[in-house]
Amino acid sequence: MMVETDILYAYIKKDDWLKPIANKIMTKIVRGDLGKIYASRESLHEIYYVSRAEGISIDEIIYRLSALITIDNLIFLETTYEIDLLALALMKQYNISSIFDAYYAATVLNKVSDRTIISTDNIFDNVPGIKRIDPREL
Repeated sequence: MMVETDILYAYIKKDDWLKPIANKIMTKIVRGDLGKIYASRESLHEIYYVSRAEGISIDEIIYRLSALITIDNLIFLETTYEIDLLALALMKQYNISSIFDAYYAATVLNKVSDRTIISTDNIFDNVPGIKRIDPREL
């Protein structure tokens, strides 16, 4: 199973509509209740861009990302050229406008055996082979 950036970002922000749910999910991850959970390393890039757009300092971003990468049972998957190309193909084929969403779709299809993603974003419902779990239902 893979967790998408909406959960990770809500978890590290001070205030977010999804924060209570993100906190519950991250607690389950740390305790190992969900087994090993994956995230795309591209999540770190997206968090950087969104944080900077919100006026967050580089020091705070470093702190937040450092906290994320040390979470037990959360494994960040590297991008490969296969994922790069698949992400672009998925953008074209399924009209995915966000490169980050395309990377997450490509990563879950290419690197996650159960092809399941925890996300509030329903764009993943349009891609055959991906099973999306809404975090509010987990």
